[in-house]
Amino acid sequence: MIKNYLKIAWRNLIKNKAHSFINIAGLSVGLACSFLILLWVQNELDMNSFHKNGKNLYQVYERQYYDNKINGQYYTPGLLATEIKRRVPEVAYSTNADLDEWHTFKVADKIISMEGGAADSSFFNMFSYPLLQGTAQNALKDPLDIAISEKMAVAFFGSPQQAMGKTIRLDDRKDLMVTTVFENVGINSSIKFDYLINWQSYLLDNPWAKDWDNNSPLTYLQLRTDADPVAVDRKIRYIEHDLNKNEKQGSFTQELGLQRFDEVYLHSTFVNGKIDGGRIEYVRLFSIVAVFILLIACINFMNLTTARSVKRAKEIGVRKVVGAVRGALIKQFISESLLLTAVAVIFSLLIMAALLPYFNQITQKQIDLPFAQPVFWSKLLLITVITGFISGSYPALYLSSFNPVKVLKGALKLDTGTTLFRKGLVVFQFVLSVVLIIGTIIVSKQVNYIQSINLGYDRDNLVYIPMHGNLVTSYEVFKNEALKIPGVRSVTRMSGSPTDITPSTVGVNWEGKDPNTKVSFSDAAIGYDFMSTLKLKMIAGRDFSKDFGTDSAGYIINETALKRIGYANPIGKPFTLWGNKGTIIGVVKDFHFNSLHQQIKPLVLQYGEKWDGGNVLVSIKAGKTKEALGGYGGACKATESKFFVQLHLLERGI
Repeated sequence: MIKNYLKIAWRNLIKNKAHSFINIAGLSVGLACSFLILLWVQNELDMNSFHKNGKNLYQVYERQYYDNKINGQYYTPGLLATEIKRRVPEVAYSTNADLDEWHTFKVADKIISMEGGAADSSFFNMFSYPLLQGTAQNALKDPLDIAISEKMAVAFFGSPQQAMGKTIRLDDRKDLMVTTVFENVGINSSIKFDYLINWQSYLLDNPWAKDWDNNSPLTYLQLRTDADPVAVDRKIRYIEHDLNKNEKQGSFTQELGLQRFDEVYLHSTFVNGKIDGGRIEYVRLFSIVAVFILLIACINFMNLTTARSVKRAKEIGVRKVVGAVRGALIKQFISESLLLTAVAVIFSLLIMAALLPYFNQITQKQIDLPFAQPVFWSKLLLITVITGFISGSYPALYLSSFNPVKVLKGALKLDTGTTLFRKGLVVFQFVLSVVLIIGTIIVSKQVNYIQSINLGYDRDNLVYIPMHGNLVTSYEVFKNEALKIPGVRSVTRMSGSPTDITPSTVGVNWEGKDPNTKVSFSDAAIGYDFMSTLKLKMIAGRDFSKDFGTDSAGYIINETALKRIGYANPIGKPFTLWGNKGTIIGVVKDFHFNSLHQQIKPLVLQYGEKWDGGNVLVSIKAGKTKEALGGYGGACKATESKFFVQLHLLERGI
């Protein structure tokens, strides 16, 4: 019987080529769009799900109370992981980590820049990144140990096996030994890195991270299987307060909290110090969009099939006269719908394969069609069956209800209920379409708003170059050579990037400050010509300059910081950062240096011309980008350094 249904369905499909093409084409495009969106949704939901200890992995966040404000963040002190492990017996492993750094590595005459960071020796015991060489227990045990990816091992040594025990030079200043080689980090990991160095080595290079008043690294914990996360959350809540119990906190207090690591990627937005939303909102939104698109395609299928009902009326009448029951007719039409849907699914897969590279480019993903996964085919079959039944249900019920006598007499007329239902489907289809169009317009306007909003500085034709290797020690030579390149307007340096100043500190002081009050400041180090390179506006004072030898003890603050400090005439007034006394030499107009969702925080900029690392910021004249970038070879040669040049992406952090 099934074979007979499919045979009739195929004959009808071939006989009515134009109608079949329109139906299949509409359903194919709808399915392809829905499938692409659902692949993206699944990729987001699967992020970090591969860790074997996922149920017991947690990230620590900090909640700060100051100036009648509540600020939530993931940045923590660099010694927090060790302190929590010492105090809380329910913690099996802990690690601090800083995983967003570029450094230059050298083996023989080969120099390559890689992205990675630093972590404690417990890192590979906690996170399930497969090891090709070495063991999790011995990874990163000594300060001069380094763990590298398979890609990095092949690039420098030819294979993971040959990399073991070999020496690799970091930034032309320190030799490290390869003790671990791990598989290249996959697309389902939110943490991306090609190398990890020992955390104690990181602390030696970054002594500021040992200060409990400074926040920048991240803290991860793995709880014992029998531990109660709620109880652990209570135990760690006031650890920072306890460490500073001899120091008056005043209006500034800190609390720690726990969040499941596999939830952080999708739930990372803080509202009044509490985790409330994040990327999960986009996942939900696009899931709804995928369902809407599929519904529109199904309704389109229903309407087209129902519109052809008159042409098949006599066929149905004859079948009923010769004994066909309604159930058999329903099965026949559902079979036809399933066949059309199956054909549409095949074409939708071809459309997806053709569009996937462009889709990945738009979404900045590396999604592949998971043809080798049985789960994918199971889900595809389920969607095919559901879509086929939804698309064919109404036509099947409607066509099978025809009265054979009226049909054969040619007196078939659509009743009022049927007409209203069809019109309702059309109206519903158009409503969904209008909703999607309006949503697209809103998103487009939001993107245009982000691209056109005044961030407080000139973001056009701005590139940044991570500083490592010989570029750190030869920055002056590089700057002089770069300024000779036609099209380069200005060059400066910075400890971070203009859109991502994440470190924060309460180690600030000024004249008249209440000793019982702590205030959280964002901080960064900048070089000469910073204000002119970014075209920032000074409302008082000046930028750092070679003409003033005392600028190494100078500070520039933003408007928000000035309001908090309360100086009427700030220039020349005393200011202290981390115990280093100096004076305020300038006040810069507020500019956005983090997400637009966040309020602008107090900011202090210190002298950083001799800072170890960071980024070179290069401002290029309009229309001269290609010419300027082409001239970097000479500047590189002058500094004998190879480095990675990145376009300054303003979407980062917005």
